[in-house]
Amino acid sequence: MIRISVLLVLTASVLSAQPSGKEVLERIDANMSSDSRYVKSKMVIHGARSSRTIESESWIQGKSAFTEYLAPAREKGTKMLKLEDKLWIFSPATDRTIQISGHMLRQSVMGSDLSYEDMLDDPNLTDKYDAVVTVSETYRETDCWIVEMHARTVDVAYQMRKLWVDKKRYIPLKEELYAKSGKLLKKTELTDIKLRGSRWYPGRITFKDMLKKGGGTEFIVSEIRFEVKIPEYLLTKAALR
Repeated sequence: MIRISVLLVLTASVLSAQPSGKEVLERIDANMSSDSRYVKSKMVIHGARSSRTIESESWIQGKSAFTEYLAPAREKGTKMLKLEDKLWIFSPATDRTIQISGHMLRQSVMGSDLSYEDMLDDPNLTDKYDAVVTVSETYRETDCWIVEMHARTVDVAYQMRKLWVDKKRYIPLKEELYAKSGKLLKKTELTDIKLRGSRWYPGRITFKDMLKKGGGTEFIVSEIRFEVKIPEYLLTKAALR
């Protein structure tokens, strides 16, 4: 009886130590999601033959976002405005604005491994996914929870996701993104994680589109500010010109 009691206590202790999937997602969102944010970044796109770097700054609020490219000279002045599920892109070279929407938002940005959704959406997971913690594993010498996520609706780009989540800081270190069929679409690695105010946030996210050739794309955060006040005019079509 004593052995059974001890076993029950140990089992209860292990179960209580393991958070629920929902708790993990809420803590990830507390680090990475916000009502609004400003991001200055570089994308280093490693193609099959060469690499190139694109610099930009973005203002993101909910499902709306405004981005302006700063470099290289060929891309400088290109602007993107996303409102809900519609995106407008202004090119100074042609002095034209084009619109894309729906599934077109899952196309590559500037030939990178990121889609427009990857780049411009707020990464709120709690509202989009159900999750379960499956196991504990050491990854990059860090104790992690392995979390499997399934989308609640069919309009989400990645129907299944698998995360390696740092147990102490509650931020993903690695992620696999899947289609509904179970096909692996992308992998990401989050590194250079630093405390920014009260949040743990990566300085570098490496994306690898598994359906493309090339060496992946590094998204490097030069500057990020959370819960910023965004001028109303920036999130209107007038800002494109």
